Amino acid sequence: MDFGNNPWLVWLGVALVAGTVEVLTLDLIFLMIAGGAVAASVAAAFGAPLTVDLIVFAVTSGLLLLAARPPLLAYLRRSVPSSATGAAALVGAEGEVLVAVSRDGGRVKLAGEVWSARSATGGLPLEVGSQVRVVRIDGATAVVAPRTPHAALGGVVPPDGPGAGQ
Repeated sequence: MDFGNNPWLVWLGVALVAGTVEVLTLDLIFLMIAGGAVAASVAAAFGAPLTVDLIVFAVTSGLLLLAARPPLLAYLRRSVPSSATGAAALVGAEGEVLVAVSRDGGRVKLAGEVWSARSATGGLPLEVGSQVRVVRIDGATAVVAPRTPHAALGGVVPPDGPGAGQ
């Protein structure tokens, strides 16, 4: 196909390729480049020479990158909930002691995996079979504390509810 008479089709193709790359990267840079290519396509459709098309492409892409991308990124970060991944996702997870855990070391099972562990309390070792909660991850070592039963956190609640017996 000869694009010599229709340079706007080339710019439209550049916009489509940039849009496709944007879908794969999701960083909004290629979306701004696609916007510049669409603007250049419009300029080419009105008969502008290639140098004008290139200037329109560069200026539009640059303005979109500087003016539109930062607020769009801020909006995306606010509206899309962040989720912890990797080792950070284990903080707060519960596990079971496999080898007694002291401040010097031990082993726990977390999310189906065996981790080296250290006690966060530094006191008596956590016994085999006891339930623990991950306080933080230091490198490849889980720092754990004994899991506190929920009833021990607050006062005693009557079986009929908080207002019973009044």
